[in-house]
Amino acid sequence: MRAAREFSALAASPDLSPARAALASVAQLEGVTTVIPGARSPEQARQNATAGSVPPLGEDFTAPGTELYNLRMQDWIHDLW
Repeated sequence: MRAAREFSALAASPDLSPARAALASVAQLEGVTTVIPGARSPEQARQNATAGSVPPLGEDFTAPGTELYNLRMQDWIHDLW
């Protein structure tokens, strides 16, 4: 939960929800050709689809996002890749 709160704070802006930021940040990684998100409703699917139109997030987002991943998530999920 702590990592989710920290990511939400990092992604906070009027036109960027945490879900859009998460999908866009993965889609914008070098070598990623597609992202397959889940959705619980048609509205969530529509919102997820808008992540493809997010402009490049830039170093102001990706550097702290990478740091957050390395600090809070890497030990839990990285070996699953």
